[in-house]
Amino acid sequence: MLSVVIPSRDRAGFLAKALESLRGQILPQDRFEVLVIDNGSTDDTRMVVEAARQQSANVRYFLEPQPGLHAGRHRGLKEAGGDILVFADDDIRATPDWLAAIAENFADPAVAMVGGNNHPDFLAPLPAWLDRLWRQPSLGGQAISMLSVLALPVGRREISPLMVWGCNFSIRRAVLLDIGGFHPDAMPPELIRFRGDGETHVSRQVAKRGLRCMFDSRASVYHAVPAERMTVEYFRRRAYNQGISDSYTELRGEDQPGKGSPQGLPAFARRVAHGVYERAREFWSPSGELRELARTIEAGRQEGRAFHRMAYRQDAEVRDWVHRPDYF
Repeated sequence: MLSVVIPSRDRAGFLAKALESLRGQILPQDRFEVLVIDNGSTDDTRMVVEAARQQSANVRYFLEPQPGLHAGRHRGLKEAGGDILVFADDDIRATPDWLAAIAENFADPAVAMVGGNNHPDFLAPLPAWLDRLWRQPSLGGQAISMLSVLALPVGRREISPLMVWGCNFSIRRAVLLDIGGFHPDAMPPELIRFRGDGETHVSRQVAKRGLRCMFDSRASVYHAVPAERMTVEYFRRRAYNQGISDSYTELRGEDQPGKGSPQGLPAFARRVAHGVYERAREFWSPSGELRELARTIEAGRQEGRAFHRMAYRQDAEVRDWVHRPDYF
């Protein structure tokens, strides 16, 4: 059985659309369950889940007050009844074949992870610079990692685990437990110093162990991109958070570039280089407008990294947090 785990906080409108898309799956409902992990919402999240339960008996609700995406993910891991865990964001809309394709790929016992496309669901007109960025060829298709959107060619093939992003992330329960679970991610602003590298840690460990990861274009979702994410300022904030994650990874001693990694690149690009170097290509465009975006992104990343290094030096709680063996 598949267990779909959707952590959510104060995004009831998006969540309702995600749950509606799960009712349209071609995989029979008795072969999957949906676990919504409410990470401390103050909106109508519980009511949305209860409404979904009236139409689908396989939907369950859990309240997890501990902040952080990792807490929601781990609560889902604890409560799940399936051997295959499908982690999704609350702002996705699943294609009808999504779960059927995931289940089909995991029929091979050698497969540890499965991912698919995260097609963009642009909710407002694209600014010219963002339209240009999206249209740039990447990885044989299109990708903007900072928006977690990806559109690769149709088909089924092995892929680097680092190309399976958190909004559409499927893994065997036994593998996730053996790796030690997720690292911290998506912390609220007042706790941002405790941010980590989230599912990147899991993907890195899957790659390090040589486990098999499959891409299937049928196992795809649409990922919402609202107007507030279509700004240069959003990209800078996202890069600031990435800088915190990079610092966390480096301090844990896990910032190990893969064989053949390009030399002389900043830490962000070196980290990406392990199997997914081309994800960084979107930031190295010859376009003047996109070069300026690249500089803005790098400035934000450096600020985030400096913030985290200072917090690490000054706060014993942060130091202890960074070096915890796991976050269960």
